[in-house]
Amino acid sequence: MNDTHERSAPSVDLATALAVIVRLRDRLRAAIRGRDEVIDLVLVALLADGHVLLEDFPGSGKTTLARALGDAITDDEPSDEIAGFRRIQFTPDLLPSDITGTNVFDVDNNRFVFRRGPIFAHVVLADEINRTSPKVQAAMLEAMAEKQVTVDNQTHRLDELFYVIATQNPLDLAGTYPLPTPQLDRFLFKVVMRHIDRAAELEVLDQYPRVSLDVAADRTGVSRGSVLAARRAVRSGVAIVPAVKEALVDIARSLRADPRVLQGTSTRSLVLMLPALQARAVLRDRDYVAPEDVEELSPFVFEHRIECAPGVEDGAQVVRECVAPHVEELAKRSMKP
Repeated sequence: MNDTHERSAPSVDLATALAVIVRLRDRLRAAIRGRDEVIDLVLVALLADGHVLLEDFPGSGKTTLARALGDAITDDEPSDEIAGFRRIQFTPDLLPSDITGTNVFDVDNNRFVFRRGPIFAHVVLADEINRTSPKVQAAMLEAMAEKQVTVDNQTHRLDELFYVIATQNPLDLAGTYPLPTPQLDRFLFKVVMRHIDRAAELEVLDQYPRVSLDVAADRTGVSRGSVLAARRAVRSGVAIVPAVKEALVDIARSLRADPRVLQGTSTRSLVLMLPALQARAVLRDRDYVAPEDVEELSPFVFEHRIECAPGVEDGAQVVRECVAPHVEELAKRSMKP
């Protein structure tokens, strides 16, 4: 028997969609200082129905960012089956059933019932995802790709909003496992977070003794339905001219042909990039995708999907060099339909 959690969301225009995302952005910026670019990427992925992988050393604000987003989205119709936010701490002894849930025997009814795991939430924080084995990491694959989990040959639907923010520590830290290629391909963006600047760090300290999440809670949040409606408005209301699609295909072909790249980017990444480009356009108050959207998002979409040849250490630079001529050519053509 399949479990479904599909509820309709009202249709909205792009101005309303932008208002929703601006409220979210303001709330996240109140919780996280000096991370405006990262916050924008997280929100673009949310609008594009993608997932985000954040990488940095412990204490850089990855977990706070994910928690702030989960707290900012309220459910229009609260359910005991779907939580607003759940955090999964990945550890070496974690089991797949600890993520997806499992069937347990109900003595009173003399039958097995499915007990949902923490993955049944609107926003899921997969904390330190590379500290567990590939077998457990694989438990996320079906959920992230199809918004469902299968346990004992029964399929259980996740919520339509389902959104994963995963964090990982750099691989040179002890006790980490590299994410398999199929897992990496499920993430729309991989974002490497750097240390914030001096002024932002002072702002963090000046908030003391208030907790950053409490500061963010003073700002207005949004509803689950409004986020889903914004997603639909973005997909239907932002124009993508054929020249943009041609540029994406040509970028992918350039990456595959580059001698510094052993494995190029997938066609799936090009498909996933389209709604991301639309979402970034809305965030820049446009109703069409522009060359700058392609230029800005390409490193975050493509770098973690390519495998560089031995000796090539900067995959982002490879991506930028392959993207540049196609963006330049794209800029010469009209982007408006």
